[in-house]
Amino acid sequence: MDEERFWQLIEEARTRAGADARTGADPAAREVAGQASALLAELAPADIARAQQVLWDLLAQSYRSPLWAAAHLINGGCSDDGFDYFRGWLITRGRAVFERALADPDSLATLPAVAAAVAEGLECEDTLDIAWQAYRAATGGELPDGSLTIGYPDLDPEWDFDFDDEEEITRRLPALAVLCLT
Repeated sequence: MDEERFWQLIEEARTRAGADARTGADPAAREVAGQASALLAELAPADIARAQQVLWDLLAQSYRSPLWAAAHLINGGCSDDGFDYFRGWLITRGRAVFERALADPDSLATLPAVAAAVAEGLECEDTLDIAWQAYRAATGGELPDGSLTIGYPDLDPEWDFDFDDEEEITRRLPALAVLCLT
């Protein structure tokens, strides 16, 4: 299991959960996470364990202040755990959305799911457990110790400001601010 195969698995999970590019259907994150876990459970235990590391590598890659600010706007606040769950939701949207959001968090304003969820927020804690659930389903046991290592990078000091500062957040994430603050 490498990152490419992981993203293929997420796309297959999205399809099984009802994603349809022709109609724009976008399944619920929990459905995608459930399908991803079921697909992982069909693999060899070693591949499931490697998927756990790939998932956490993506979480570390997305541990960025601009994305956290976007999550704060969309969810009306965002704790440490909330940011993990937001990034779990983001992974269920697929590779293209994930990578676009890392490059430009303000691009999230173009997603219908974001506009629809501004009042309620976007999170998917279930994504963080897909490999654990799959390993249990496949083996009846727990992922082996040492199945993952994680090291979050330092957050960007240029984004060290109060995300509730509407003037500053509007300057940095204008499209999301229009969507979330009006």
